[in-house]
Amino acid sequence: MIRVSIHTEAFDIAAEAAMLERLGVGAVATFTGIVRADDGVTAIELEHYPGMTEASLSDICEEALQRWGLAGCTIIHRVGRMEVGEPIVLVLAAAAHRAAALEACAYLIDRLKTDAPFWKKEYRDADAVWVEAKASDTQRATRWD
Repeated sequence: MIRVSIHTEAFDIAAEAAMLERLGVGAVATFTGIVRADDGVTAIELEHYPGMTEASLSDICEEALQRWGLAGCTIIHRVGRMEVGEPIVLVLAAAAHRAAALEACAYLIDRLKTDAPFWKKEYRDADAVWVEAKASDTQRATRWD
């Protein structure tokens, strides 16, 4: 089971995890990304390429299902403006055992950060700046090659 969703509203972590728990697995690993107030950031805005972004996320999920024998995975990503403290992304991986679920969850977020077409703008008081991809994200993602 693969579930990919991109929308502006906040998501319900417990409800999303419960969908995967009903698959009868032994482990569901989760990752939630939250807007941080790093360097005076007050809000962020995310844009994406509709259709292409969902396809990219689905491909990442499919790879994780095959690689770790997952029963299911979910990626929910928000777009639009989000304030500090709001959730941005939810990644879940369901597997028979914890090691596979945890590794797959890490893989999903690492690949999402580098392979999915999202663009981020950070707001600091009256200033707004588009953010370049981080070299550290690229480096983390290469560990899965």
